[in-house]
Amino acid sequence: AGKQVADNRIARSRYEIVERYEAGIALLGTEVKSCRRGNINLRDGFASVNADGCWLMNVHVGKHETTGRVFQHDERRPRRLLLRQREIDQIERGVSTKGFTLVPLRCYFNAGNFLKVELGLARGLKDFDKRALLKDRVEQREVQRELKDFNTR
Repeated sequence: AGKQVADNRIARSRYEIVERYEAGIALLGTEVKSCRRGNINLRDGFASVNADGCWLMNVHVGKHETTGRVFQHDERRPRRLLLRQREIDQIERGVSTKGFTLVPLRCYFNAGNFLKVELGLARGLKDFDKRALLKDRVEQREVQRELKDFNTR
């Protein structure tokens, strides 16, 4: 998928990802330069849909080091997500369902050298869901370890 710039591992632990979407993102020049250096944080980000389209909110793109103060961008400004109208309508239907939200999962440069954001339509996990998932992962890991030991004998 190209060079990965940022990954939102916290979202994978806090949410159950139901559906995934790939979106382009409209950036300024200094923002692209910062993203190429990996200076982007998706942790507190979310996406919202309104009449103007789909917007990525609260994602931190650090300032570019060698650019002057006049030409710098605001680090947490809302950024337009580039999606087809059909996808926006589909996302809007999903988000309007109670308990669902749209979170950025990862950010990467694709083969055409464009910055893409992978969005996830997500449902929040309760604490007992998280504990059950951790327990399942530990059990899976133990089974894999036993199989590996059995196969090496």
